[in-house]
Amino acid sequence: MKKFRFSREVKVGFLTIATLAAFVWSYNFLKGKDVFRRQRVFYVEYDNVAGLMTANSVTINGLHVGQVNSLYFHPQKPGKVVVELYMSNDIPVPVNSSARLFSSDLLGTRGIQIIPGDSPVMAVSGDTLISQVQQSLQDEVNDMVEPIMRKTENLITSFDTVLNVLSDLFNRETRDNLTGTVESLRNTMRNLESATLTVDTLVESQKTRLAKIIANAESISSNLKQNNENLSRIISNTATLSDSLAHADIAGTLNKVNRAVSNLSNIVDQVNKGEGTLGQLVNNDKMYNELESASRELNLLLEDMRLHPDRYIHFSVFGRSPKKNQYQPKAE
Repeated sequence: MKKFRFSREVKVGFLTIATLAAFVWSYNFLKGKDVFRRQRVFYVEYDNVAGLMTANSVTINGLHVGQVNSLYFHPQKPGKVVVELYMSNDIPVPVNSSARLFSSDLLGTRGIQIIPGDSPVMAVSGDTLISQVQQSLQDEVNDMVEPIMRKTENLITSFDTVLNVLSDLFNRETRDNLTGTVESLRNTMRNLESATLTVDTLVESQKTRLAKIIANAESISSNLKQNNENLSRIISNTATLSDSLAHADIAGTLNKVNRAVSNLSNIVDQVNKGEGTLGQLVNNDKMYNELESASRELNLLLEDMRLHPDRYIHFSVFGRSPKKNQYQPKAE
């Protein structure tokens, strides 16, 4: 029996077909496509897809579920970019789910994250999902750095302005004035140091006297403390006296004093004018002389009565001789 053999050409054809099939499968496998499994297609529209590339990952809750198949402009909406997503599993996706464009690492690699909605209706292949864009880390850093850079520029401008003003302000005359001011301050500090030294010397030399003064002040304070009750009593008495004076009829008393002084003044005037006995006595020499003469006669009479009492008082049965001890006027 004759065996059937493939010709060389057929073998080469089969090998070529197998090689092409393996190449196609490998190519799709490297692109994340599984040609032996059914795949669902979803579409998302974005205004800007910077950093997103074909074959970037599509995830749900961090789990890889597909990849970006292609990107192209919307044929009817200018400026809109359509992203075609392939999902090779049967994970249910609600129809109101969102496809958020986000940065998957610090290098700026972009990916799409499916955020499931709460609708009971599930999306089918060919549906368009809601688009969301998460700002990249670089964009966030730029947004944070941009105000700081703006403030820094304004600060540099202000600093430059201040430097210009200071440059105009500190001219030669101003610098000379500042130098003179510093020299004056140095002299002032030197004088203060000298004055401080003098005060220290004075305090050191008068330390004993200061101690005595402080001791005396302490003694005075102690005495005041010990006599606090007496001081309180004195202050109370002063207050009582002040109240008494406040309630006293001082005006009436002063009026009486004024009237008494006025009467005394009238009496003095009458005496000066020679009116009345006292006025005659003060102003009239005759009356004074008569009074003086009467006073002298009275003294002589009293002296004679003392020396010769029997002339005036006698006790005799037979009587007294009229010539005995007669009064003899005293020669002037």
